[in-house]
Amino acid sequence: MASETEPLSRDQVAWRWRILVSTYFAYAGYYFTRKVFGLIKTSLNDQFGWNIDSIAHIWTAFLVAYMVGQFLCGFIGRKWGPRVLLLGGLGVSIGCNVIFGITNSYVTFMTFMIFNGLAQASGWPGSVGGVARWLRPLERGRFMGVWSTSYIVGNIAVKMIGSTLLGLAGWRWSYFGCTLVSFLIWWLVYFWQRDKPEDVGLLPIVKPETEDTRTVRALTADHVTAREYLRLAFNPVILAMGVSYFSIKFLRYALDSWLPTILALMGVSKATAGWYSIFFDIGGVIPAVLSGWALDRIFKGNWARLCFFMSLGLIFGYLCILQFEHNPLGMAICFGLVGFMIYGPDTMLSGAASVHVAGNKNGVAVAGLVNGIGSLGPVVQEEMIGLILKGQDKVAGIHSVNLLALAMSVAFALLMVVVMWRVSAAHKENTKIR
Repeated sequence: MASETEPLSRDQVAWRWRILVSTYFAYAGYYFTRKVFGLIKTSLNDQFGWNIDSIAHIWTAFLVAYMVGQFLCGFIGRKWGPRVLLLGGLGVSIGCNVIFGITNSYVTFMTFMIFNGLAQASGWPGSVGGVARWLRPLERGRFMGVWSTSYIVGNIAVKMIGSTLLGLAGWRWSYFGCTLVSFLIWWLVYFWQRDKPEDVGLLPIVKPETEDTRTVRALTADHVTAREYLRLAFNPVILAMGVSYFSIKFLRYALDSWLPTILALMGVSKATAGWYSIFFDIGGVIPAVLSGWALDRIFKGNWARLCFFMSLGLIFGYLCILQFEHNPLGMAICFGLVGFMIYGPDTMLSGAASVHVAGNKNGVAVAGLVNGIGSLGPVVQEEMIGLILKGQDKVAGIHSVNLLALAMSVAFALLMVVVMWRVSAAHKENTKIR
């Protein structure tokens, strides 16, 4: 077993890069079977006459299934391993998206969107758990900061490819083209992903963690009971992380789901709205990387304090957006600033922090729990924003949506104060026990 400073063997290094690359593309592949729907809402409205709020119900069904699936996949992944989650979940999503591309039925869209939500829930716990036993604690922030950009890059790529296909050939080919990309990624995961070094005959890379090194005390056995999983779920630190992540996912999914629609309502073409919405994701690439570096080098593992500082920048970003509500391009650029501030906490809470608080063996479970609690945010935002845009004229509706997002940014800053307090209290309790 390698120590924290001992160089890894050539085979360990080679396999670790395979794991990082395959899980990176795996989660990007999930986005190719998830995010097309946000680009085609106005197309469905035009072709089938489905109302905006009715289309919102389809995505709400997905989000509810996704939330439930996070809890299920956190437990299944802790028991069966990340490889089962990734291959099974991505495979089911590929099948669902083929159905979306050929159907004309609202009921069919709704039904398979539920199946897709359950399958998509396997992506993040499976990906986080997939790298947990390949990264040592002192390097986890740096590696996972870069690695966590998978969903940002996936989001940018699906908007570029999906929007281009939408403009050239229509919404069905947006689904077909993006699904083909996911199908190719599935094979990469099949050949390159393994749960731990021992699966390929290598010595372990990560040393077993003691109770004293973890904020949350949990079993480190390979398999846990449902009772132990529930005990982990109701730990105050994990609950606080999940509730704060609610705010982040509310904001991120609101922009993923509605920004192209809002920009289209402001008068730009559907394809252009999809391209403009990429500013938000581009803004998030650099901070996602820098936050991992800052976690290791500046904040010395204090992820909660790092998230709080970025929450203040998030508030400032939305104050800027309110000044550009009548300028589609100007507002899109301001959303790049929001992306800069939102993706750092997003990657921290659901990635490195999830592994850090309870150890590498529990990383898949904690990632599922934090994501599961936080996934209520996307459900709430989808229905709220759908109702706001339906019930007001375009200008008033967009203004109301931006005010709601500003309020949620303030709430996130306040919640991070609670998280810092809970983490500090847990560390003091562990110190007494020690």
